[in-house]
Amino acid sequence: MARTTGSRADVTGPLIRDKARRLFARQGYAAVSMRQIAAAVGVQAGALYAYTPDKQALLADLLESHMHDLLGAWSDDPDADPLARLERFVRFHIGFSLDHGDAVFLSYMELRNLTPDNFARIAALRGRYEAALEQILRDGITARVMRIEDPKLTTLALIAMLTGVTNWYRDGGRLDRTRIAQIYWGLARGAVGA
Repeated sequence: MARTTGSRADVTGPLIRDKARRLFARQGYAAVSMRQIAAAVGVQAGALYAYTPDKQALLADLLESHMHDLLGAWSDDPDADPLARLERFVRFHIGFSLDHGDAVFLSYMELRNLTPDNFARIAALRGRYEAALEQILRDGITARVMRIEDPKLTTLALIAMLTGVTNWYRDGGRLDRTRIAQIYWGLARGAVGA
């Protein structure tokens, strides 16, 4: 019998993804076996293959889903003031990152474990997100409200800075999310010479 008695496909599939995401984030992709994922879910290892062809496909699916969620949640108003758009991006990115800490961690730390084809697919999605911020910066240069030497490099630096909050933030810590977003907005504003 492949499934634990009483398990259901509509529950087991999402549970596999959730447990795999958590295990990969805590222990690293290379250190986690399909048997560990199965044990965390409460199914036999062979049952996982009804939901994913292999561990690589599971990782790629987790990273791709995260990027689709991120891109789906972000929206921009190209007619708005570039500084207001940048502030909105900063606050959005911090909030989304803190709400999806394990997924964000995987997106940055486990790219190296993707096959070339999977890497290309995820990199293309990441490129779309980066391009959204880069466009805001280019619009800020055009509007003369930002002084940036290299918009692409500034884009990558800002995203790295903003994403770094997931490495140290803890609920109930010294600073709440609102205050952290305010401080990061000040840092981002300084980084673009505004």
